[in-house]
Amino acid sequence: MLRFADRLTRAPGAVTRVDAERLRDAGFSDRDILDLVEVTAYYAYANRIADGLGIELEDPGGG
Repeated sequence: MLRFADRLTRAPGAVTRVDAERLRDAGFSDRDILDLVEVTAYYAYANRIADGLGIELEDPGGG
């Protein structure tokens, strides 16, 4: 699952049906795969929006 998410993030054009089949072979349902793709894509989208707007991370320590 993590290899798939990493591949989708770093090289989305390289992801093929074979990648999804490997997840199915590992026991993931089609819904699981859809959820994985949606979450991975959402984080990529949100990070690019933040980067594009120059939003900086808040300091969790308050300083």
